[in-house]
Parts: sequence; structure tokens; C-alpha cells
Amino acid sequence: MRIKIIAVGTKMPSWVATGFTEYVKRMPPELPVQLIEIPMAKRGKNPDIERAIKAEGNKVLEQIKANDFVIALEVGGAHLSTEKLAQKLASWQQDGRDICILIGGPDGNAEACLKRADYKLSLSELTLPHPLVRIVLAEQFYRAWSILANHPYHRA
Repeated sequence: MRIKIIAVGTKMPSWVATGFTEYVKRMPPELPVQLIEIPMAKRGKNPDIERAIKAEGNKVLEQIKANDFVIALEVGGAHLSTEKLAQKLASWQQDGRDICILIGGPDGNAEACLKRADYKLSLSELTLPHPLVRIVLAEQFYRAWSILANHPYHRA
């Protein structure tokens, strides 16, 4: 099983890559994490936001296989504690399908992506900048794995 993080946005600051990579490299070989970046659609002076979101969504959907379990990050998604995320991760691992986690662009996930999602997750009620979301997501999945593996990283 793999975790694929499909994120709209490229050219992140170096601190994002550093933070994200730090947690990804800690993941065990049986649970590798892959980042797939989707370029943001052009937004000019009078942008057609609906069209931009749809274009980004189409590119995201191209990265998802028919059997993948899809999690869309969404403001109205489920709020989980880290321990509950660990329980979900254990269940998803038993299911055996690859997991695709969708991070939408500045205007959110496309409707088609939300319809394709098997699960909707909210990381926080706070509005987090998209670069930081990548790091938080990687850290939380590492922490969830550490709980399942009885690794001392998680100290609640």
C-alpha cells in the first residue's frame, strides 16, 4: 500500500520540501509516501475561478487509479484526533488499496474530486496555508503510523 498526496501547487519554498521530506523519510518501507504536484490553473485579472478549479480537478483525477481509496481534504470533512487517524490508517492498510489524499488549490477541491472521494477529512478548523498542509499531513500520518507500531514518537 502507498500513500499518494496529490497537491495542487508547485514551486514551494525550500522549507516546505525540507519539512515534508523529513517526515516522509521516516515512514516505513511498507507505507511509502509519494507527492504528486499539479500545477495551478492560470488566474489572471478577471479569472474564471470555476474553470480553473475544474481544470485542476481534471488533472488531479488523472492521477487516481480506479481502485485507489481517495481522501479529500475539505473544510467540512471529518475531524479526527491523531489516535482516531491511526485507527483509520490501520483499517485502510487492511483494505490494501493505495490511498490518494487530495489537497486542492487556493479555491479548494473540484466538485468532481469531492464526488470521487471515499472520505473527506479536515485537518483543522483553522485555515492553514497550502504549503504548511503538506507538512502537517506528512507528520500526522507518520505519527499515526508510530502509534500503530508502538514507536515512542507519539507521547500523548
